[in-house]
Amino acid sequence: MPVPKAELHLHIEGTLEPELAFALAARNGVTLPYADAGELRAAYRFGDLQSFLDLYYALMAVLRTPEDFTDLADAYLERAAAQGVRHAEIFFDPQAHTARGVPLGAVIEGLSASLDRAEERYGISTRLILCFLRDESAESALATLEAAKPHLHRITGVGLDSAEAGHPPAKFRAVYEEAARLGLRRVAHAGEEGPAEYVREALDVLGVERIDHGLRCMEDPELVERLVRERIPLTLCPLSNVRLRVIDTLADHPLRAMLDAGLLVTVNSDDPAYFGGYVGDNYDGVRDALGLSPEQLRVLARHSFEASFLDDDEPRRARYLAEVAAYAF
Repeated sequence: MPVPKAELHLHIEGTLEPELAFALAARNGVTLPYADAGELRAAYRFGDLQSFLDLYYALMAVLRTPEDFTDLADAYLERAAAQGVRHAEIFFDPQAHTARGVPLGAVIEGLSASLDRAEERYGISTRLILCFLRDESAESALATLEAAKPHLHRITGVGLDSAEAGHPPAKFRAVYEEAARLGLRRVAHAGEEGPAEYVREALDVLGVERIDHGLRCMEDPELVERLVRERIPLTLCPLSNVRLRVIDTLADHPLRAMLDAGLLVTVNSDDPAYFGGYVGDNYDGVRDALGLSPEQLRVLARHSFEASFLDDDEPRRARYLAEVAAYAF
């Protein structure tokens, strides 16, 4: 059994494996522009974030009904359990679905049908995080949060994802202020393709509690000092960084330097169907490429639970941390 871990940076739409995409396409009468799953998998090669997003959004056409979202989440949870995940905080992109005529309620209903039984079926506790698309308008984000209000008992927090360049965090000040008023937790993608300054802006303007990606913070020593001092978690996604050409190879990843600097870094899979591996594969990849020791891997696993939103269930978090401490590598 792999080391117990939490996954804190996972886009459920990014777990759509080619085989499931074709199965859902057949069920919903959607024609995909690929001959078979093998040809589609071959298209999962990207030159940058935008080339990935183009395919990512196009394939969402197969997701139509609550059952589709249930099947998608079940498939992820089964894979995650096999890779040692004990807790998952799962992102979803409502605007990408409502723009296609899929009701927000259908998305949340379908995901919740899976997540509500995740602990019983897979041994995984879960939280659901609603993400705003940063390349859409701030007004659209506000409208999305308003539409989600009847479903807030299902939603733990809000996030910010999609194309980062040219869409600074401050664009979404108002919707994050409303999310805070509603008592929602707040995270945001920053410092992946955007500059280190976006990390600082997400903290100061949006009031986020956790930074998704954030590896470009290493370009700003003062920001690193702040992140260490304030214990702000960073949800790194190493295989994603290679696939999207943020770095050339895993051996170039700053993860080890970030650990050495005292940053509260975690390892996650981002969009694993597209990026070549789930969270356990990311752990294995950085272990091998960076020569991480068992104790460093234990630190990463411990960080994942410390950085989670399980502070509403401290006994559970303590139990998970005890499992990490007792794990024999």
